[in-house]
Amino acid sequence: MDLSELKGKRVLVTGHTGFKGTWMCMVLQKYGAVVAGYALQPPTTPSLFELTGMEREIYHVVGDVRDLEHLHAVFSDFQPQIVVHMAAQPIVRESYIDPVGTYSTNVMGTVNVLEAIRRCPSVVSVINVTTDKVYQNFEWEWGYRETDVLNGYDPYSNSKSCSELVTSSYINAFFREKGLPVSTCRAGNVIGGGDFAKDRIIPDCVRAMENGTEILVRNPYSIRPYQHVLEPVCTYLELALRQLENPQQYQDNYNIGPDDSDCVSTGELVKTFCDHWGADAVWKTQTEKNAPHEANFLKLDCSKIKRKLDWSPRWDFNKAIEKTVEWSKVYLAHSSGPELVRVMEQQIGEYLSPERKGV
Repeated sequence: MDLSELKGKRVLVTGHTGFKGTWMCMVLQKYGAVVAGYALQPPTTPSLFELTGMEREIYHVVGDVRDLEHLHAVFSDFQPQIVVHMAAQPIVRESYIDPVGTYSTNVMGTVNVLEAIRRCPSVVSVINVTTDKVYQNFEWEWGYRETDVLNGYDPYSNSKSCSELVTSSYINAFFREKGLPVSTCRAGNVIGGGDFAKDRIIPDCVRAMENGTEILVRNPYSIRPYQHVLEPVCTYLELALRQLENPQQYQDNYNIGPDDSDCVSTGELVKTFCDHWGADAVWKTQTEKNAPHEANFLKLDCSKIKRKLDWSPRWDFNKAIEKTVEWSKVYLAHSSGPELVRVMEQQIGEYLSPERKGV
C-alpha cells in the first residue's frame, strides 16, 4: 500500500470530527496531503478529535451536510481534488430514537455532498463511505457480495442503503459522462483507540476499565466482521488514488472487511480484550428486555477488492485488539495529547510498513 501520492493533494473529508474521521486526518497528514474537514462539532465528550488537537492541524469547518449552500461555499473556497464522504449518524440504536434525523443526515446529506461535488470542477476522485449493514440480512453463514440486495433493516442501515442508491443515480445521471470516478465502500465494524461512542462494545469495555466495573455484554453470540480502523481508512485512500490512475477500472462498490477467520462473536471479542488488558478485566452477559432489533450474524465477501486492488487485511483480529488496548491504556493513564498522537503515529507507521501483515 503506497499512499505517497497523497502529498500535496487537496483532500476534503466530511465527518472528520468523529473517531474514524480523526484517524483519516492523521493518515492524510502523515503523507503530506492538504486537508479540509467539514462536520458538526465532535459527537462525543471526550473526543479523539479534541484530544489530538486536530482542529489546529487542518482546515477545520463546522457545518452540517444538510446545509447545501454552506457545503457549496466550502467546496468553492477549498477546491478539493479528492472527497471522502464519511459524515453520518452512525449508531443503529440511535436511529430507532431519531429516525427522521438519521434519514435526513444519511440520505439528504449524501445528496448534498454529491451535489456540491457536481458543482465543483476541481474534484477528480470521490469515495462515499457507507457500511456493511446496507445488505438485506438473511442471517446466512456466507459473506454478502456487492451484488446482493441492498435493504438494511433498521433506520441507520436502511438510510445507508439509500445513500448507495443516491450515489448510483448521481453516477449515472451526472458523473459518468464527466469521467469522474465515484466508489462506495461498505466496511465492517471498526475498532481502535479513541472511540468514545455510546452503544459500541469496545468503548463500553474501556469505560468499564476506567470505572473499575465488569464489562456488560448484551449479546455475546452476535457475529461481526471486526477490523482495526486503519484497515478501511487506508484502503479508502488507496482506492481514491487508484481512481486517479484509471477511473474506469477502479470505480466500483467495494466491501472492506477481515478474513473469515477474524469474523468473531461479541463474546470472543470481549474475552480477547480482557486477555490483552489483564487480570482486572472481567465480563458478563446482561440481556436487555425489549431491545431494538440488531442482526445476529453478518459477514462480508471481500474477494472483489482483493482481486482489483491486490488488497488483503494487514492486521488480524488479535492485533487489532492489541493496538486498541495499547492506545486505551495510554489514554487512561491521563497522558497528554501529544503522547496520544505519538501512539497513533507509531501505529500508523507500523500498519503501513512494507511487511504485508502484522500478526
